[in-house]
Amino acid sequence: MLPILSAEQVRAADAHTIANEPVASIDLMERAAARCTEHLLRHVARWRRDPRVPTPFIVVAGMGNNGGDGLVIARLLHQRGQPVRVVRVNHRDRSSEDHATNLERCMRAGVPVLDVGAGELFPVIDEREVVVDALFGTGAAVPLNGVAAEAVRWINAAGRPVVAVDLPSGLAADGEAATIGAVIVQADVTLTFEVPKPTLLFADNTPFVGHWELVPIGLDRAFIASQQATGHVLERADAQALLPARPWAGHKGTFGHALLIAGGEGHLGAAVLAARGALRSGCGLVTAQVPGHGLPVLQGAVPEAMAIADRDHARISELPRLDAYRAVGIGPGLGTHADTAVVIKRVIQEATMPVVLDADALNILAANPTWLAFLPPGTVLTPHPKEFDRLHGTATKSAKERLERAVEMARKDRSVIVLKGAPTAICTPDGRVLFNSTGNPGMAKGGSGDVLTGLLTGLLAQGLSPVDASVLGVYLHGLAGDIAAAEVGMDGMTSGDLAAFLPAAWRNLRA
Repeated sequence: MLPILSAEQVRAADAHTIANEPVASIDLMERAAARCTEHLLRHVARWRRDPRVPTPFIVVAGMGNNGGDGLVIARLLHQRGQPVRVVRVNHRDRSSEDHATNLERCMRAGVPVLDVGAGELFPVIDEREVVVDALFGTGAAVPLNGVAAEAVRWINAAGRPVVAVDLPSGLAADGEAATIGAVIVQADVTLTFEVPKPTLLFADNTPFVGHWELVPIGLDRAFIASQQATGHVLERADAQALLPARPWAGHKGTFGHALLIAGGEGHLGAAVLAARGALRSGCGLVTAQVPGHGLPVLQGAVPEAMAIADRDHARISELPRLDAYRAVGIGPGLGTHADTAVVIKRVIQEATMPVVLDADALNILAANPTWLAFLPPGTVLTPHPKEFDRLHGTATKSAKERLERAVEMARKDRSVIVLKGAPTAICTPDGRVLFNSTGNPGMAKGGSGDVLTGLLTGLLAQGLSPVDASVLGVYLHGLAGDIAAAEVGMDGMTSGDLAAFLPAAWRNLRA
């Protein structure tokens, strides 16, 4: 797992590395910028229309160490034969010491440098140039004003691809969502040094961050591990460590029996998608309870699943005996009829096995908030943002605030909250936050969550703990989405493709 550290913790890691590697700060800057340059050139190679024509760069540098990084990047690009120029924004009277050294090196190498101060005009950005934002990184005193704010507006108005060094200038590093009207660079790519920063993990900030990726710069890993992280980003190895065994002598009973209670009038597809997700989870048996009129639909669409027809033609109104099942998933497509609410209440009261609550089960829970206190420990709740706000009972101003409330609720109710989004955050009963690293915008289609509910229920039926099932399930779900996007494209992929590509995701993880 990748620890998420605050700007202050990263600065402490810088200082510790400089003191104990040992390495001079100017040399650490050189190392960071060199690695950033490699990432930058890889991205630009994908954007370039004609590989025979070099891409020109304009590096916008502030007066601090982020600007120093930009100066080194400009020099290294120049040494590689890339057309490059620097615009240095004089937002303060003096530069940092390492910045000054690299300014001298940059100019000695022959890179053109233009200084722009308050009240002066910025140059025209050429229609072929890629902008490198090295104004502030994590060092900004936000909100920006004066010539710094003018520089950001100039960058954003150019309409050119922007690559931010460490963080988009003007964006707070430690997780505060951007306020309306804030002056912030709108980056296409953010190359952040060594570890993720909290602000990168909130959907509110995506218009500024774009796609972000890590640039390792050799900070002391032991020191980083010793810090109290604000959260972690899941990596491939974390999911692989949770892969359940498939013993040769196993049979369908070995791998567990999952029960799904799903579907309602006009929403039988939700039950079908959840059943497909469960069947692709590796569990041995799947039973789906659907409204009476849904039985032929389910059995025709998902013949591998067993089915229970509710006595009510149009809705779920009864709870089957639960002792035959190892896990129960309930909610997709149910509706919120009073009879269905009674079924939800009985599941909460009677289940002795792991439970997944999704969709209308969460809406019913939101309408009956006292039931939260009676959730079986380890219950997995899978709300999207609006469902969570209803569940909590109050609207939220930002993704950060919503996450803080989800962490508090998971602790209080001893539950696992899978807060769906970009990225999905798993909040555990012991207060941890685990951000998923797979998935893509092609998954933003109705029914994707139904597949996840089935997958999580199937993993729980195999004996994984609620936290482990959530980590593995969310990672696999996103990985299936990534494989689907590569195969059929994000625009045309459907939620059904997520279930269809789960086998490829399993194979990929077990490779």
